[in-house]
Amino acid sequence: MTTIGLIGSGNIGSTVARLAVAAGYDVVVSNSRGPETLADLVAELGPRARAATAFDAAEAGDLVVVTVPLKNYREVPVEPLRGKVVIDTNNYYPDRDGRIAELDDESTTTSELLQAHLPESHVVKTFNSIYVDQLGTLHRPAGDPERSALPIAGDDAAAKATVAEFLDAIGYDSHDVGPLAEGWRFQRDTAAYVMIYAAPGPDAPNGPGRPVGRQALTEALAEAVRYRDM
Repeated sequence: MTTIGLIGSGNIGSTVARLAVAAGYDVVVSNSRGPETLADLVAELGPRARAATAFDAAEAGDLVVVTVPLKNYREVPVEPLRGKVVIDTNNYYPDRDGRIAELDDESTTTSELLQAHLPESHVVKTFNSIYVDQLGTLHRPAGDPERSALPIAGDDAAAKATVAEFLDAIGYDSHDVGPLAEGWRFQRDTAAYVMIYAAPGPDAPNGPGRPVGRQALTEALAEAVRYRDM
C-alpha cells in the first residue's frame, strides 16, 4: 500500500494527509469544490501529494479515507471503491446533517450507512473520536509510553488489519471494538468520544490534548450508553 486517497480534505482529511505524507505515503486529496481549490494544501504537502476529483482520488487510493459531512455520504463514488478498504471518519450531527430517522432510532450506525452505500467495499470506522488538533499532535512512535490508541470497528478482519497498519505507521495504536454495529460505542457524546475528543484549547482542564492508552480506552468503551439511555 503506497497511496492514500482522501474524499474530503477539511480539517480531518488534511490532517490525515499530513500524517500520511510524513509516514512516507503518497496522497491524492479531493473535495467537493474541485482540485484547483486544493493548490495550497498540495503545495504544503509537497511532491508526494496531488489534487484530484473525488472519483479519481477513490480510484487512485490503495486505502481511501471518506471524511465528508454525513449528509453527503451518498455522493461518495461507488464504482472506484469496489473491493477497497474505506476508512469512515463520520459522526452524526443533526444540526448539520438534518434528522436521519434510522440514526435517531438507533437501528443502524453512521458507518453502516456508508457500508450500505458501498456494498462491495470494506468500511472501517476510525478517526471520528479524536479532535483534529489532537490527531495532528498526539502521534508517537511505536513503543512510546504516551502513544494513543484509536478505536476501530469493521465487519472485515483483513480490512481492520490494513487500517491498523496504517494507524501504526502514522503514530497510533488501534483498538478493535468489533463489527461496524459496535461503532456506536465511540460515536458522538459517548464516554470514549468525550475522553478522546475532549476540548483541546490551552485553557482546557487537561491541556491541549492528552494521550489515551488502551486501558483507558477499553474502560471508556465499556461505559458506552445508547443515546436513548442518556
